[in-house]
Amino acid sequence: MKIKFIEVKEAKGEKISSPKIVTKLMGEEGKADREAFWVLHLNAKNKIIEKELVSLGIVNSSLVHPREVFKKAILNGDSGIITVHNHPSGDPTPSEEDFRVWNRLEEAGKILGIEVVDNIIITPVGEYYSWKER
Repeated sequence: MKIKFIEVKEAKGEKISSPKIVTKLMGEEGKADREAFWVLHLNAKNKIIEKELVSLGIVNSSLVHPREVFKKAILNGDSGIITVHNHPSGDPTPSEEDFRVWNRLEEAGKILGIEVVDNIIITPVGEYYSWKER
């Protein structure tokens, strides 16, 4: 009988210790002309395992569901995730829909045992909003 194990992905880059680091890391993505939603997959030391584009939307919205957000997180064996999406308008203020999505992701993460470390909005000029920082 053969036993097959899932291969652990190597973490890359520096430890994510603040939203400013994420904003710097995601600077080019913040300049996108439509809303997009990424997940940064983290190991137990908050180092990035993978950066994943989960949804590409239109100028002022993108469709996000916990199923897609946590799919790779489960497969990667993530300890945590950080979600990042851009606001092409340049205003980092979260919408009511942003808060609804974040609360839903927080609940799903608790059920799965995968911490939602932060939810961050970035803008084309490098401004940001951090859910955990506010």
